[in-house]
Amino acid sequence: MRLVPLFIDASYMERAEEPLTVNTPEIRQPSLENSTMENLKRQKETVFSLVQVKGTWKRKAGQNVKQGIKGRVSAAKIYESTSSSGTTWTVVTPVTFTYTVIQTKNLLDPSNDTLLLGHIRDTQQLEAVHSSTKPLKRFIVMDEVVYNLYGSQVTNYLKARHVLYRILPLPTTEENKSMEMALKILEEVHQFGIDRRNEPIIAIGGGVCLDIVGLAASLYRRRTPYIRVPTTLLSYIDASVGAKTGVNFANCKNKLGTYIAPVAAFLDRSFIQTISRRHISNGLAEMLKMALMKHRGLFELLEAQGQFLLDSKFQSGLVLEDDRINPASVSTRVAIETMLEELAPNLWEDDLDRLVDFGHLISPELEMKVLPALLHGEAVNIDMSYMVYMACEMGLLTEQEKFRIICCMLGLELPVWHQDCTFALVQKSLCDRLQHSGGLVRMPLPTGLGRAEIFNDTDEGILFQAYKKWCDELSTGSIQ
Repeated sequence: MRLVPLFIDASYMERAEEPLTVNTPEIRQPSLENSTMENLKRQKETVFSLVQVKGTWKRKAGQNVKQGIKGRVSAAKIYESTSSSGTTWTVVTPVTFTYTVIQTKNLLDPSNDTLLLGHIRDTQQLEAVHSSTKPLKRFIVMDEVVYNLYGSQVTNYLKARHVLYRILPLPTTEENKSMEMALKILEEVHQFGIDRRNEPIIAIGGGVCLDIVGLAASLYRRRTPYIRVPTTLLSYIDASVGAKTGVNFANCKNKLGTYIAPVAAFLDRSFIQTISRRHISNGLAEMLKMALMKHRGLFELLEAQGQFLLDSKFQSGLVLEDDRINPASVSTRVAIETMLEELAPNLWEDDLDRLVDFGHLISPELEMKVLPALLHGEAVNIDMSYMVYMACEMGLLTEQEKFRIICCMLGLELPVWHQDCTFALVQKSLCDRLQHSGGLVRMPLPTGLGRAEIFNDTDEGILFQAYKKWCDELSTGSIQ
């Protein structure tokens, strides 16, 4: 606001009975856009590096100050600019997350120290732990179904390693994926007491368990390290290797969450042998997603070996012990590698064009609508099935390629159509997508087997035509 001085003749006091007239100049407010642009033009900017000497940080003018400087130089920079309006400081702080994904065997064997120490990368820190007489301390959250199967093994492992521990079994289902569940974990963590730097919380369970514990850990003292141990195929290749945490809110999937990666994820395929065939199929949907988007060889492996993977529950066979040719080893490794290729350079989703969103444009709405009728991977596959028809309608896939993909889905025992996936639901989902993706639909679509691109020019007519063909061909179950 501008304060305009008013110059008034003091003799008005002598003429109090007369009406007072004050003439002020017309004030024209500059537009915000013009004012901002003018200020930017007038700013004089200075860049400061930050150097720490004897525990105190000081700023030093200049972009590169390492030469001749004694002390610790930060990667952060402060940009100071002045204008007629005042001073502006812009802070640029690179944030680096380092996390390790380890494939291992016999994770719960007391001779294997991965569960307790696998997250430590610094050799000096590791040596300090080994030489310390202080017992390790761990807080562990387990899905209650997983606890019933492996709770005694986990307990025996911790006792054998002389660990001070607390195990919290919880019903971590999609219906219970709430902030209340996260707060319950936090209350228990607070009562147990942990060192937020050196005593990571461990989550053992499926994707829901890993998501909730990750959120709780990211909130406790603003960020407490945590470890993910996936026990389902879906979480093995998906939730365990990324940075997302979350809970459902306002009947929306993962509406509340953070981008805080675990310090480590420990992957042991032996857990998968105790899950049902349906849940293995559920995980295969996320594997198929990466195959269709990025890796034709993985698609062809799933096409040829899908039934074997379902029958063997991803356990190494007696004949195929060589991990280089074992379908379970090859498929999980490629799925994780392709997932990390997409996630690592875009961990915080600064770039909203994401191939890993394939199958996740419509499925969140569908999954929550019919909960708990569809598992996550099943809803994702129904979404992918429709998008395959969309790609074919746009001329990106041939009819033969479309048929191969649908047959592969069916071979993996995944649903390819659902009566509750109405065209109105499709429209609503894509409308929500526009709202939350910077005004663009950012639709990942296959452009061949193992190739994909992001599309924004989706026509309503093509959407409907693809939907009609999808329903006509798949609602009757005629394709087998």
